[in-house]
Amino acid sequence: MDSQENILETGNQEEVIQETTAPEVESNEVAAEERKTYTTKQEVLDRVKEIAHGEEQPQKEEVEYLKTVFYKLHIAEREAKLKDYIDGGGDPEAYQITPDEDEEVFKAEMGIIKERRQQQFREMEAEKEENLKKKLDIIEKIKAMVTSPEEASKTYQEFKTLQQEWRDIKAVPAERANELWRNYQLYVEQFYDLLKLNSEARELDFRKNLEAKTRLCEAAEKLADEEDVISAFHQLQKLHQEYREIGPVSKDLREEIWQRFKAASTVINKRHQQHFEDLRAREEENLARKTALCEKVEAIAAEENRGSADWERHTQEIIAVQQEWKTIGFAPQKMNVKIFERFRAACDDFFARKAEYFKTLKDTFKENVEKKRALIEKAKALQDSTEWRSTSDKLIALQKEWKTIGMVPKKMGDQLWEEFLAACNKFFEARNAAGAGQRTEEYGNLEKKRDVIARLSAIAEEGGDDLQEKVQALVEEYNAIGHVPFKEKDKLYKEYHSVLDRLYKELNISVAKRRLSKFKDNLKQVAERGEGALDTERARLMRQYDSLKQEIQTYENNLGFLSVSSKKGNSLIDEMNRKVQKLKDDLQLVKEKIKAIDAENAGKE
Repeated sequence: MDSQENILETGNQEEVIQETTAPEVESNEVAAEERKTYTTKQEVLDRVKEIAHGEEQPQKEEVEYLKTVFYKLHIAEREAKLKDYIDGGGDPEAYQITPDEDEEVFKAEMGIIKERRQQQFREMEAEKEENLKKKLDIIEKIKAMVTSPEEASKTYQEFKTLQQEWRDIKAVPAERANELWRNYQLYVEQFYDLLKLNSEARELDFRKNLEAKTRLCEAAEKLADEEDVISAFHQLQKLHQEYREIGPVSKDLREEIWQRFKAASTVINKRHQQHFEDLRAREEENLARKTALCEKVEAIAAEENRGSADWERHTQEIIAVQQEWKTIGFAPQKMNVKIFERFRAACDDFFARKAEYFKTLKDTFKENVEKKRALIEKAKALQDSTEWRSTSDKLIALQKEWKTIGMVPKKMGDQLWEEFLAACNKFFEARNAAGAGQRTEEYGNLEKKRDVIARLSAIAEEGGDDLQEKVQALVEEYNAIGHVPFKEKDKLYKEYHSVLDRLYKELNISVAKRRLSKFKDNLKQVAERGEGALDTERARLMRQYDSLKQEIQTYENNLGFLSVSSKKGNSLIDEMNRKVQKLKDDLQLVKEKIKAIDAENAGKE
């Protein structure tokens, strides 16, 4: 073997050694691609027992994969039981996680596997040390052959036997492997250089080595069509190991055969490298998606919950996010556990606070039920009373208090309300039956008051000198009539005061004119009483003027504090507005009288 083949260990060590000693696949997702898919915990347990008690050696990747799958199924099963419990009306705070026999069996079997793997590791390390000693011994023997050139031809068969022994010896400690191989190749090359075989035997050896290396090239080239990239890569490692064990070919073909094998290896290595780059890209994408879901759950958990409806709505949103989480593959190994812990912490925080809320709500429900039962007892104590007015007020107050009490469970709330309503209805039905005669009288009063309103409207149309006396008489007749039905009261009030306002407006104008005319006619008689009589009358009118102004201002100030949010408030405002208008009309009349006195005094001068 010449320096070109030596590239495997020396000249191109960085390229080839990395390709042929690639680290084990660490991604759980890649391991899962090569292994069976398990759908139940029992299937996982069966495989774990088979490994724990069988003859095959436990493989780290498969053991870790089985552990991941078991606990994924275990957690999903536990969450499903909790959800069924809560959906069935159970109290989340009172829920107890029952021991799982399957989990105990799984832990026990995994303990056996762990002990076997530790024993396996110790045995492998011991075997590697023993293999190292054997290979060092072979190197020493070949080294001794190289130091005796004259014996090279005689020891050729022994040399071939040592080569076969070297190939039969497998793993050695990794930290010694490259150095060991370099020393071995060094002395093998030296032995071949010293070997004085006849030309025919040497060419035969070269041809056999060429045929063997050609078969390895063809096998490596065929791996380019292998769909399973991981499998193709592992097969290539075996081909490389075989290539290294085969002796040299003729010098004119050494570079050619090596370049062919190297080119085929490069294709597989690039596919393998691209596979892991794609895998890392998918894992980074998965991490980004899972980070977004963490942020989403944290945002939902941070939202305010004003009641059970909000808690239930947010619960469904988080469950939907959890379902989406399950559809996303693994994140990078160093972040996979951390991102899951962040997601789980946000979910656990929300559901813990929800459990606390419903525990508190349960206590509140109990307190509200007791309050409503107390109101029911009070209503039942009043249901047979015949004190219609006072008992009505008491029951209405109880109904208002009922509305201030918070929620209770719906089924119980309906039952309590029906019981409370029955007690109230019993009283009001009895009261209505007793008041049937009174309503007949009220409808009679309604007809009487409508008749008075009709006559007031007729007077407004006819007019006449005695208008004020007629209006006053009808007002007194209207006020003497008793109550009318409550639902008709507001409508009747509007009709009555609409007619009355129109009449008072006309009466005030006509009466004011008559009173002012009469006042002017009497001014001469007042003047004849003496020089100061008109001034005295003027002073009296000024005091009356000031008093009316102050009274008007008081009414207007009071109007500013009234609310029209109720029908009663609106009626009171209308009444006060009429009084204010009446006072303003009186004020205007006094003002006209003062002007008349001033005119009379001016005429005397």
